[in-house]
Amino acid sequence: MAVASSALRAQQSRMRIIAENIANAQSTSETPGGTPYRRQIPVFEARNVDGATGVALAEVKPDQSDFKMDYDPSHPAANADGYVMRPNVDTLVEAMDMREAQRAYEANLNVIETARSMESRTLDILKR
Repeated sequence: MAVASSALRAQQSRMRIIAENIANAQSTSETPGGTPYRRQIPVFEARNVDGATGVALAEVKPDQSDFKMDYDPSHPAANADGYVMRPNVDTLVEAMDMREAQRAYEANLNVIETARSMESRTLDILKR
């Protein structure tokens, strides 16, 4: 149960980061030619949890892929050539990552519920 609990916390962190990416998918810089929001990527690491191997969020790294460039000379964040740098966030990728994180969260929640049910049944058998 401790391992599944660590996975729940990790997936919860992952969903928070994905939500932040989606929320900032259309944000631009406040200054002309400035850099917009950069997509964040969660990095996990194995951790010892009650003698077993669990998982934890180690760090959040910025995605170093290129920003999208749109020609919009009237935009306040446009550079001297009229291009606006847009965040390197692909909402479709983020939506798929969110769904994957939700499924992993649900799977670990099922592990905890099953373990609790098994413990309860074991106690019922021992009471007899």
